[in-house]
Amino acid sequence: MTKLSVNINKIATLRNARGGNVPDLLQVAKDIERFGGQGITIHPRPDERHIRYQDARDLKSIVTTEFNIEGNPERKFIDLVLEVKPTQVTLVPDADDAITSNAGWNTIKHQDYLKEIIQEFQRNGIRTSIFVDPVLEMIEGAKKTGTERIELYTEAFAHEYSLGNRTGINPYIESAKLANELDLGINAGHDLSLDNIQFFQQNIPGLLEVSIGHALISESLYLGLENVVNMYLNKLK
Repeated sequence: MTKLSVNINKIATLRNARGGNVPDLLQVAKDIERFGGQGITIHPRPDERHIRYQDARDLKSIVTTEFNIEGNPERKFIDLVLEVKPTQVTLVPDADDAITSNAGWNTIKHQDYLKEIIQEFQRNGIRTSIFVDPVLEMIEGAKKTGTERIELYTEAFAHEYSLGNRTGINPYIESAKLANELDLGINAGHDLSLDNIQFFQQNIPGLLEVSIGHALISESLYLGLENVVNMYLNKLK
């Protein structure tokens, strides 16, 4: 079964919009795990517009499943991850002003840079994953960085799927096959939803984990958080 890691950035966005502590981010993380979620993901950004760096520290003692911290490996982010020591760190090449992640790493151009950072995390017992587009050369480059996993950037798949084009998954299938051959673990995320998750999971060999936030929280407004978490779990079986 593919594990479901729930990204709780949107809970933090809602909290920050009003100030105070409603909704309670830590309680939501506990509830997601109680509902069956198999991981919690956060993506702190330099301006702390949703997840705050202190949230990462506070969640460390709360999360009992897998804790995944995503972000651009600037020095402040690296120091935070080394302090918190989550289960996994996912490296994402975000610009500071990016609304959301919008591209994977060029693992050839940035190979030495990534290799150095990955080694630092691995020396501290933190599993690494790097965000990549479904391009075979980028998968090969990822292997050379020494990372344990990749996270396939799935926006292109989700867009094509919404248009009725099922062939949009083909680059992801080929990338997954290559990753399996190279002994790279496979995660995936971005714009995955209740509509497309089952088709994606059934076609990607060796898919270990999906990280879903925006769609899952949006769907929960209508269907309820506990119900939606379990709907995802059923589709990922």
